[in-house]
Amino acid sequence: MSLFDTSPVSVAGRGVRSAPLAERMRPRTLDEFVGQEHLLGPGKPLRVAIERDDATSMIFWGPPGTGKTTLAKIVAERTQASFIEFSAVMSGIKEIKAVMVEAEKAAGFGSRTILFVDEIHRFNKAQQDAFLPYVERGTIRLIGATTENPSFEINAALLSRCRVYTLVALTEQQIVGLLTRALTDSERGLGTSGVAAEDQALATIASYSSGDARNALNALDVAAKLAEGRGEKLITKALAAEALQRRVLLYDKKGEQHYDIISALHKSVRNSDPDASLYWLGRMLEAGEDPMYVARRVVRMAVEDIGLAAPEALNLCLSAKDAMHFLGHPEGELALAQAVVYLALAPKSNAVYTAYGAVQADIEATAAEPVPLHLRNAPTKLMKELDYGRDYQYAHDVEGRVADMECLPPSLVGRRYYLPTNEGREKLLAQRMEEIARIRRRNGSAGIEP
Repeated sequence: MSLFDTSPVSVAGRGVRSAPLAERMRPRTLDEFVGQEHLLGPGKPLRVAIERDDATSMIFWGPPGTGKTTLAKIVAERTQASFIEFSAVMSGIKEIKAVMVEAEKAAGFGSRTILFVDEIHRFNKAQQDAFLPYVERGTIRLIGATTENPSFEINAALLSRCRVYTLVALTEQQIVGLLTRALTDSERGLGTSGVAAEDQALATIASYSSGDARNALNALDVAAKLAEGRGEKLITKALAAEALQRRVLLYDKKGEQHYDIISALHKSVRNSDPDASLYWLGRMLEAGEDPMYVARRVVRMAVEDIGLAAPEALNLCLSAKDAMHFLGHPEGELALAQAVVYLALAPKSNAVYTAYGAVQADIEATAAEPVPLHLRNAPTKLMKELDYGRDYQYAHDVEGRVADMECLPPSLVGRRYYLPTNEGREKLLAQRMEEIARIRRRNGSAGIEP
């Protein structure tokens, strides 16, 4: 469209029958929009900004299919502005400057221009800098969409002139609602086709969509066409699986299968079986489980079952979690596979896990005794007069850097919580504890030898 055409973009006009279902069903108003209640609910920040026609430039950050482009188009329609879509994949500095020049001319005629830049994170520093003077002068209202963290991908100068709104993946219930609406909508959806769907079919599509509304609606469109091509009027779970081009595994993310399979994964890792660990990991991921849920459980395994026998396991698992978040499906799943194999083969120790459980039990069962005076902080004269910090021994000033000083409350003196194993790195820690005990004895400590 021309920059000098001041008529707003028509969202309804995009509903031609030849367009993909996801495009036809694109929400036209805020009331049709599903999800992002934290931004668009009554009185929430983005809704208020749109309803007040706030001219601030914005960055929409979130996963694919969460409504970033749709929100930009709704903003354009609400503000009666010219709407220009700009792809960071297809455009360069030359195109940016040409659009900016035309936007300035349009502003001279009283026309407002919203420039929507999809995948703005793909622009380099020079390309992003080209927007700065126009955004600052108000020549354009920039709305950028990105799946990457703006703090890392958007120049600080440009970011400071934009308001960042974080969108989240839609829930499966929200996706099912969108699919149901598409099935019954006779104007833009599949209502005139007479095709219906089993609840399990819609749940299957929602499960595999990973919160991506576009992905889910396109899968429903394929399933409906498959049904019509076979003279059928019902989309079954099997047909939905065929449309997704994946075999639907027996798996319920909220039910017994969910807990059984994560249990099988955890116990296979604990039993040092890398093959079974990989299998159960694959079963979960291929069935559509949230990979970040799996990543959290893998981190838990590192601290519960590997512990200080191989302390590097925790860092490896945290890195795998970050890689999964950064790469997404399917590449990130290899990072989780790598972490699981390492955990399975690593030496095992639950000594810290057991020790902390014992600490919790003692805290629950014993009185909350005051901190011993010699361990208390004494920042004031009064506290010193009350013997706060008296007889405290600074470990660095004594032989072996182990002071003759009890650090537990009186009722727990001599209590042992951490009992290291002889596995992996923990064997060295056990030797160190024995050395500490010898130094304490030599320094006249009353502590109990490990």
